[in-house]
Amino acid sequence: MTRTIVRFLEAGTTSTARWGVQHGSRITPLPVQAHTTGELLASHWDALWHVDDSRATLPLDAVQLLAPVTQNQQFICQGINYRSHVIESGLRVEDFPFNTLFTKASSCITAADAPVARPPHVRLLDYEIELGLVLRQDLPQHTVVQPNDLGRWLAGVTIVNDLSARDVQLPQGQFYKGKSYRGFGPTGPGLVLLTAQEWKRWPDLHMRLSVNGELRQDAYCAEMIHAPAATLSELSALQSLHAGDLIATGTPAGCAVRAPGKAVMFVMRHFMSDATKWRLFVRKGASNPAYLQPGDRISASIRTDDGAIDLGEQTTAIVAP
Repeated sequence: MTRTIVRFLEAGTTSTARWGVQHGSRITPLPVQAHTTGELLASHWDALWHVDDSRATLPLDAVQLLAPVTQNQQFICQGINYRSHVIESGLRVEDFPFNTLFTKASSCITAADAPVARPPHVRLLDYEIELGLVLRQDLPQHTVVQPNDLGRWLAGVTIVNDLSARDVQLPQGQFYKGKSYRGFGPTGPGLVLLTAQEWKRWPDLHMRLSVNGELRQDAYCAEMIHAPAATLSELSALQSLHAGDLIATGTPAGCAVRAPGKAVMFVMRHFMSDATKWRLFVRKGASNPAYLQPGDRISASIRTDDGAIDLGEQTTAIVAP
């Protein structure tokens, strides 16, 4: 069975963050000293699976949940990794046979229920629900990861909302800059550890994101173009990966950003300067009510339809700076 790991502060205290195993509405605190997600997974892996639920004495509502991925870990992302999102972006799937990779600043990682301030200069704030993969151990250089061997290298999964300032990311061509403002990486509420058999069910995970109760994104992880095993293999040949590092695997259709129609795209491509094109993009986007505004509330969940694997729910409020 799955095991949900949480990181928390006890309400009303200023104590050091602690780790625990969630059992329904209660938590079993772990008697371990681990300052980072990597340290917890690398040094206490077996202990995480041998926690007695009879010791779950701490009520969930008596703690403040923190992100289960600590800010020292690498935050790696896949872009345009869902067919539906490629199409809604005005692109063709066949034009992207390669895996699009970028990073977010780890300082943007925040709790699943923490409010997120929209920066004063940002007007086109967008949401992206994503399945987050968390490394169980360091991944050696040039490792070829097989689909049936995910549990050897990955600890578990979590919900990530890849918040994005489109009026920075796209006109400036700055994925890192447009996606790395503080708070732009709600993660959690927990890190759900999976068994080898459960890892085979990652395509069955059903992602849903709503804004103010309106369903915006609704898709299964099976729609991924570049699956976890292939992505891990490619990354291992590219860079070092360590226990606790986070990989966000892309988002499906339903984002606020929309590609203009084909006729408009033709005119923009052939008869407008880049400066004019992006000025019109921002002006048009300002009238799109789907972009996030202060006062909006986001709800995001990922689970299998039978409930056997459930990553919980994020509830993020967008606030004024």
